[in-house]
Amino acid sequence: MSTVDEMPLRKIDHVRFFVGNARQSAYFYRNAYGFDVVAYAGLETKVKHEAGYVVQQGGITFVLMSPLRANHPDSSRLILHGDGVSDIALQVDDVRRAYNLAVERGAVGVVGPRVIEDQYGHYEFATIRAYGDTTHTFVNRDRYKGAFAPGFDPIDPSRYNPATYHPTGLLAIDHIVGNVEEGRMNEWVEYYRKVLGFEQLVSFDDEDISTEYSALMSKVVQSGRGKIKFPINEPAKGRRKSQIEEYIDFYGGAGVQHIAMATNDIIKTVRALKANDVSFLRVPKTYYEGLRSRVGDIKEDIDELAELGILVDRDDEGYMLQIFTKPVQDRPTLFFEIIQREGSKSFGKGNFKALFEAIEREQDIRGTL
Repeated sequence: MSTVDEMPLRKIDHVRFFVGNARQSAYFYRNAYGFDVVAYAGLETKVKHEAGYVVQQGGITFVLMSPLRANHPDSSRLILHGDGVSDIALQVDDVRRAYNLAVERGAVGVVGPRVIEDQYGHYEFATIRAYGDTTHTFVNRDRYKGAFAPGFDPIDPSRYNPATYHPTGLLAIDHIVGNVEEGRMNEWVEYYRKVLGFEQLVSFDDEDISTEYSALMSKVVQSGRGKIKFPINEPAKGRRKSQIEEYIDFYGGAGVQHIAMATNDIIKTVRALKANDVSFLRVPKTYYEGLRSRVGDIKEDIDELAELGILVDRDDEGYMLQIFTKPVQDRPTLFFEIIQREGSKSFGKGNFKALFEAIEREQDIRGTL
């Protein structure tokens, strides 16, 4: 692909969640995950159809939006999906160029290029469809100096006092994983390659990711500049219902399964999250027997990793540590991954079997395996 036609993507700008109660969700992400609540949109800011809170930590921005009336165009999402990710916004050099290129290459446009202006400057955006009813919004805020976007005001301390939140050391979004229906993974990999100029980074089949009961397949695509990574999963044939099938059943279709957030000190981060009552998946203690022989020398104390349930994997470039939360709502859908990379660019292939057996134990408890 010539540089003339290169999609001008920079990084993930923000992730938009559509939720039943934005104020309560902001409280959850603030008090459980350590985000600062920085901006608000709603009736007081002359936004009449929805209310929203912007939460930030490190380079991570989540936007939590709720409908104010039943006739909101997205209200039906809540019945179908429960709370979930509605949009992954991508920061771009040029919104109009990115949108036009995407549509020329086959993307379905949702909102054409727009510029909104307020006293803080000009905010530019445009939106295209992705898997399920998830979307990608192209954003450029080079000429915008406000708290987040027009319609959002800096948070009033009477709502959330910034002096009382406690960050947990989360720094950036490492990757965002999408679950799609059986047989559609390659279609969406090709979409990201053709439409957004991504490249395929790695592929895992059911030989790599399988247990006694279920299997899945996964391919990872990344943007040309390497800042945006999207693994895409689909179920594979197994004896029982896989975690991907469970997700699609309860979410009501394809969607974002989990968001991986990076830290420089996973032990400190996980201790802080556990103190905030965040629940994590656990692998059996036997996972840690012979761990050093599998992954070599690491600077972390293995007994401490075992105590917290943190997994370790190594590739040719280094090692990585990871742990997965349980779903963040009663529906077994969205969850989070906490990840620390020590040179490794992998996605924890060596941990797949132990991890998915842990997920299956949870499925068995729920009666959905």
